Amino acid sequence: MSITARDERFMREAIELSLGHLGRTGPNPSVGCVIVKGGEVVGRGVTALGGRPHAEPQAIAEAGDNARGATAYVTLEPCSHHGKTPPCANAIVAAGISRVVVAVADPDPRVSGRGLKILADADIEVTIGVLQKDARRAMGGYLTRQTKGRPQVTLKLAVSADGMLGRKGAGQVAITGSEAREAVHRLRAECDAILVGIGTALADDPELTVRLPGLETASPLRVVLDRRAELQPGSKLVAGVGRVPLLLAISPGANGNRKALEERGVETVEVAGIEDLLSLLAQRGISSLMVEGGARVASDLLARGLVDRIHLYDAAMTIGPDGIASPITATRLPAGFVRLETRNVGADRLQIFERLPASAWV
Repeated sequence: MSITARDERFMREAIELSLGHLGRTGPNPSVGCVIVKGGEVVGRGVTALGGRPHAEPQAIAEAGDNARGATAYVTLEPCSHHGKTPPCANAIVAAGISRVVVAVADPDPRVSGRGLKILADADIEVTIGVLQKDARRAMGGYLTRQTKGRPQVTLKLAVSADGMLGRKGAGQVAITGSEAREAVHRLRAECDAILVGIGTALADDPELTVRLPGLETASPLRVVLDRRAELQPGSKLVAGVGRVPLLLAISPGANGNRKALEERGVETVEVAGIEDLLSLLAQRGISSLMVEGGARVASDLLARGLVDRIHLYDAAMTIGPDGIASPITATRLPAGFVRLETRNVGADRLQIFERLPASAWV
């Protein structure tokens, strides 16, 4: 096996490790690390739930003495700053690792090349950029927060065969099947926060929690865009505040039900618009935001160029003329998106789209 093929093989394993803790390591990214010696994996690590310890010291601890002279495959540049834990780059040096293969340099100004320099200064061979595209996709939330000052936004839409998101005045309408709904719960567990507009919150009275066996504790922060503080204190969202936090984004000076909601444990923040809300979430360490509704919020985010990914579920059912039209369909997408994947999820079809950099638009 060539060096390139071997490097890709083990980096792919490190990326797969990182995916297992997506959405549950904030504000730190979920990083994977694999230590290899003699062609065999001797240590594995992934950023722990809650963000600490980091992947590298865990992999080093598992490798033990086998770390000396080994190669470490890491999805993100090892950290170089003293925070709540010592620098991972220094731990790699102390372990006697002779080569480090990195997928992506860390844009965090506290690291950004400094981790690589620590390794190079210790005469450790460094290779960077192996499976960079795949690793960047896996860490898209963290990289977006670091480079754009906002979370990566994933818009989830379930669209009927006639292009509708729901039925006017009917509340929550089951457009997709149980398999697709389970997939949405898994996506929730991989995100740091979920956002809906007040229209969806009032019409559907959702819980917005993860309710899959084994993932009940993985529910992310729930956010409602509610300019006039209209959310009902007796809603399911408010009832669940004791288990999962709820943030209400309101306009400056809005009153409405604000006092009653705050008395029930709902946090309210005044923001001038959606950009300010995204910036606030990023400052709180929120890297990935899933948007689940409704049509107005989706249209606004798309129009402002703030959607990075789209998870579009196509269903066979039709809703009819009293439906709520979807702002997009598989055949009517905004400019600048490319399809990454198409797969069947039960009786429904999931298509995943990703926004291309503006320089790549045709």
